[in-house]
Amino acid sequence: MSVVHGIIGSGLPQILLAPEKNPGWSEVREGYERARERLEASEADLLIVYSTMWPSVIGHQIQADPEPEWVHVDELFHDLGSIPYRFDIDSEFAHQLREIAEARGLQARTIAYHGFPIDTGSVVALKLLNPNNRIPAVILSSNVYADRAETVVFGKAVRAAVERAGRKAAVVAVTSLSNRLFTDWIDPADDRIHSLKDDEWNQKLLEFLRAGRLEDTAQLSRQIHRQIRVRKVVNFKPMWWLSAVMGQHNNYTGDVHAYAPVHGTGAAVVTLVPSQAGFGDKEYDEDDVEVYAGDREVLG
Repeated sequence: MSVVHGIIGSGLPQILLAPEKNPGWSEVREGYERARERLEASEADLLIVYSTMWPSVIGHQIQADPEPEWVHVDELFHDLGSIPYRFDIDSEFAHQLREIAEARGLQARTIAYHGFPIDTGSVVALKLLNPNNRIPAVILSSNVYADRAETVVFGKAVRAAVERAGRKAAVVAVTSLSNRLFTDWIDPADDRIHSLKDDEWNQKLLEFLRAGRLEDTAQLSRQIHRQIRVRKVVNFKPMWWLSAVMGQHNNYTGDVHAYAPVHGTGAAVVTLVPSQAGFGDKEYDEDDVEVYAGDREVLG
């Protein structure tokens, strides 16, 4: 057993709370519905969410509260209203992952206390993909200071934990493509991708993902980051992590279920399924890492 299904999805609350206010928001919501149907058909028995909207500073945090329950209000878009939630978290797997991550040289810890503020992205993704808690989940933070090597090692730790537990896992990377939000209030009807350059790079990224070229996307992440991401989350970590946990190759069947602006960002819903057909392995520039040994700063 291993990772059988991958999903990339936006985590902004408009998709969950107000999709009717903009055709693009509605399109992304419908894309999530299609992704949910694919997820249910995958027979996955574990759902692992890596959220760029949960930044951690010291190491990697893993949600381990068996049944977190709260009412969430997004810190930026609080006018959209409240999101009550209750999730089914696989606490045993969370602790196993922490042990495996530490054995690979990473700093990791589990989080389990009532009222811990689960981030908007994780809440949105789980509410839309797993509305009845049919699949037990685990939520992972995105360390803001982790370089590529550390992020890849963390992805490999997740995969190793899945294999050791004999699980059939689906993984979700909660992220936007381009990440420039409008800094002023906008009428939902006027929403658009922040710039033409952002849109062009988003389309190129989706072209790669549609072709199942996940590792190529990860290898190009530094260039993509320079073009379409602001430095809120340094580097294009979700693709590094997703490739490491699913398998560092281009043999995937990719489907783009939706792409539209959400408050200026490039919001998309993509599914990736391992396949015998695809682009195969390439000669990559980025080296492969199994154990984290600290920052090297070799690329400045």
